[in-house]
Amino acid sequence: MKLVFKHIIFALGLLAGAGLQSCEKLTDVNNNPNEALITHPQALLTKVEWDAFRTWHGTSPLYALKMIVQTDGENANQIYNWQRGSFEQYGFLRNVTKMTEEAEKIGTTNYIALAKFFRAYYFYNLTLTFGDIPYSEATKGENGALYTPKYDTQKEVFVGVLKELEEANNLLKANNNPINGDIIYTGNSDKWRKLINSFRLKVLLTLSRKSADFPVDIKSEFAKIYNGETLITNVAGSDDGQLIFLNQEGNRYPEFNSSGYGSGMYMDSTFIRRLQDHKDPRLFVLATQTRLGKEAGKALDDFSSYEGGDPIVPYAEVNEKAVKGKLSKVHERFYKDPTAEPLVLMGYSELQFIIAEAIVRGWIIGNDKECYVNGIKASFKFYENYAKNLNAYVDATRVESYLSQKLVNWDNARNSEEKLERILMQKYLRSFHQGGYTAYFDHLRTGYPSLLKADNVKVAYRWMYPQDEYNNNTVQVSDAIKRQFSGNDNINLQTWWLK
Repeated sequence: MKLVFKHIIFALGLLAGAGLQSCEKLTDVNNNPNEALITHPQALLTKVEWDAFRTWHGTSPLYALKMIVQTDGENANQIYNWQRGSFEQYGFLRNVTKMTEEAEKIGTTNYIALAKFFRAYYFYNLTLTFGDIPYSEATKGENGALYTPKYDTQKEVFVGVLKELEEANNLLKANNNPINGDIIYTGNSDKWRKLINSFRLKVLLTLSRKSADFPVDIKSEFAKIYNGETLITNVAGSDDGQLIFLNQEGNRYPEFNSSGYGSGMYMDSTFIRRLQDHKDPRLFVLATQTRLGKEAGKALDDFSSYEGGDPIVPYAEVNEKAVKGKLSKVHERFYKDPTAEPLVLMGYSELQFIIAEAIVRGWIIGNDKECYVNGIKASFKFYENYAKNLNAYVDATRVESYLSQKLVNWDNARNSEEKLERILMQKYLRSFHQGGYTAYFDHLRTGYPSLLKADNVKVAYRWMYPQDEYNNNTVQVSDAIKRQFSGNDNINLQTWWLK
């Protein structure tokens, strides 16, 4: 991987111009020679990728997924009491729009294809976050002077997302020239197609509740892509859509030197117990031993030397437990290693679990057990590759032993529901710091895995619209709220994809 900001600085210096002719118009002659009239889209691609692959990264999803707790205050995500979401991703979409415009000027369809993928990725995230969102009229303020875009229905957004992904695949199929400025696959169009088609399957499975209420036959479309398109296939990770970090300023792992991880954050007992119950050695690369466990001289792979905090009791009680040395922290590699691990937008492990679920649901014909096992093996391989000095705890020998565990062994699942529960649990266990809220949305869609909450806590299905929309796009956001929620912008109300 090349330096992100080295790429950006170099790319912004690319100018496309032609020699002036003596008979040119005065307006042409008066163009400022120090400003680029055309910027090659590769000048924008690097920044577009950098932003997209870091979207949704952070600790907020880990609270909602019962993976970490806080001892120095109450976190709204831990108790599903978040309020307004952010339209920050529309800001990132401005660069995607600009990249599209520059690509259209010079006819570089492979960059247009990637722009379509990133548009689909952002709008997919945004509609799951809020419900109805600006889509067809979004990002048209600069060129179209459209500053109050309408809100498209969530169904319309999903239709558009799938259409743009299909178009992206077809454009790359027709133009597989190397893509300069690409820090994910170093310009390999074929690998981008694998990621795009795999993401299409993810979007379709997200709509598993809407088979009877969608203009596209979801099951048939899934089968067509699965049987006829190229997909992520490499268990070792070379096909994964991932952003790799470097130990250089501006290119380090996002949690490097995190003050939060060094102070009041600890592991959630929900996550710790699930790893312990499954005899899952990934525990040893994700969390540290408790202080008491270390002082007792227990081995690093002694499951009894790990413990988490209860996510539904007052944080003062969790803090008391931490003071006594009875809590595990997030593994120090996440905040001490500047290149801890890549951020995976989508990879082989997640895809295998998606395919396994589709097989269990009867959407496609295949070997569900094989896909389930492949997904687990790929997750272990990821940590074997990137959890430095901890590789032995997640190597091939460990994974074979793990697959025989009672709660893991596929053959112990007696029916489709138990199979789904196993698939979603493994999809969840692989998602620490990976995938943002994906596992939470899976929970909302399927009920798996269960997430502990106090009796007085309601399920949060979405985020409220940003205050800026109320201030600057009042009519459109108000119409969207009336249409969906009878005027009540409430986090506890379901949007179309879940009904």
